[in-house]
Amino acid sequence: MTEPPDTENLLRDLAPQVLAVLMRRSGGLDSAEDAVQEALIAAARHWPADGVPANPRGWLLQTASRKLTDQIRSEQARHRRETAAVMAEPPDVPPAEVPAADDTLTLLLMCCHPALTPASAIPLTLRAVGGLSTAEIAAAFLVPEATMAQRISRAKHRIKTSGVPFRLPGEDERGERLRSVLHVLYLIFSEGHASTSGPRLHRQELSAEAIRLTRMLRQLLPDDGSVTGLLALMLLTEARRPARTGAGGELVPLADQDRTCWDQQLITEGVALAVAAWSQPPVGDYQLQAAIAALHDEAVRATDTDWPQIHLLYGLLERLTGNPMVTLNRAVATAMVHGPAAGLAALEPLDERLAGHYRLDAVRAHLLDKLGDTDAALARYEAAARGTMSLPERNYLITKAARLRQERQKRQQSQPEGSAQAG
Repeated sequence: MTEPPDTENLLRDLAPQVLAVLMRRSGGLDSAEDAVQEALIAAARHWPADGVPANPRGWLLQTASRKLTDQIRSEQARHRRETAAVMAEPPDVPPAEVPAADDTLTLLLMCCHPALTPASAIPLTLRAVGGLSTAEIAAAFLVPEATMAQRISRAKHRIKTSGVPFRLPGEDERGERLRSVLHVLYLIFSEGHASTSGPRLHRQELSAEAIRLTRMLRQLLPDDGSVTGLLALMLLTEARRPARTGAGGELVPLADQDRTCWDQQLITEGVALAVAAWSQPPVGDYQLQAAIAALHDEAVRATDTDWPQIHLLYGLLERLTGNPMVTLNRAVATAMVHGPAAGLAALEPLDERLAGHYRLDAVRAHLLDKLGDTDAALARYEAAARGTMSLPERNYLITKAARLRQERQKRQQSQPEGSAQAG
C-alpha cells in the first residue's frame, strides 16, 4: 500500500472503467452505477487511512462486484450467470476481457449514443464518465435536482431499450459514434466557457470537466486528428479565460483583453496539439477551429492578429460545416479584412437562418457602429440585449447601447446653435 498523491482524482479516473465492466455484466446502467458509487464511498472512507491498494482498479472492481452481487441476490437471483461471473472475479486483479482504455471509450460511446439528444447525453456523460453528482450537474445547468434526475433517468432508459449491446461498436459505426462523443464534449466545454444563461459568464466546473474527459479520450485515441484538434481548441480557448472578465465580473471582448493574463502554458500546449492535429488527416472542423484559436492566441496584441488567415480558415470551415454560426464568425473576419460594409454584406444570408438570434443582432450592431450609423446600431444592441439569457452578455450589450445613446444625445444637443462640442 502507498499513500495516494490525489485520491479524489484517482477515483474519478477509475470510476468509468469499473462502471463499464459492471455495466457489461449486469446489462443495466442503474444497478451498475449504484454498485460503483458504493465502492467509491468505501474507497474514500478506507484509502486515506489505509493507503491506496497496489491495484486500486482491482480493489474497486471487487468491491463494486460484491455490491452488485448483493443487488442481484436481493432480486431473487434473476441473473445467476452474472452472479457467478462476478463472484469468480479474483481480488486485486484487473479483468482481462477488455482493456481499461476500451472500457472508458465504450462508456463514452454509450453515453453519447446517437439516439440521445445532446440535452440528455451531456448530463449522462457528466454523471457516468465524469463522476459528477446529479446535484452538481443540476446546479451547473440551473435546473432543480429532480428535473435533472428525470433527464438522466430517461437517457438511461433510452439506452436500455435501444437494444444496443454494451461493447465497442464495429468500424462501420464507430466513426459516427465517436463524432457524437466529440460533439457532446464540445457542447459541455462551450456551456462552461460561455454560459447560455444565468449570472456567470463561465461555469469553470463544466469546461474543466470537458478538458479532463477530452484528455482521457486522446490518451485512448492519440492518432485521431479530430480528438487532438478538439483538445487543442479547448486549451487555446481556456487559456484566455482569465482575461475574459473584469474586476466586477463584466465581459471583456477579445480585442480589449489584457493578453498578459492569458495562460501561456496552455497556449504552448494547445498550439503544439493544433500543429499535430494537422498531421492527422482528414482535416475536420475541430482542426480548423483549433488553427483559428491558435492564430488568436499567438498574437501579442490585437492588432497583430492574422485576420486574412483567419478569414481563409473560416471560409474553409463554412464550406465544411454549413453552420450559420461559422458564417457569422466569417462575417466578423470579413469586416476585419475588408471593412465593416463588407462584413454587413456577409451577414445578409443569415437574416433567415438566424432571424431573431441575439448574436446576429450583436454583430450587426458592432459593424453598424463602426460605420457610424448610431441609430441603427443602437436598435440592434437593444434587440441583442433582449435576446440573451446570459446576464454578463446582457450587461455588456446594454452598456454598448447606453454609450451610443449618450453620443446621440450629445450630437442632438449640439445641433441647434452648434455651441456644444461633439463628444
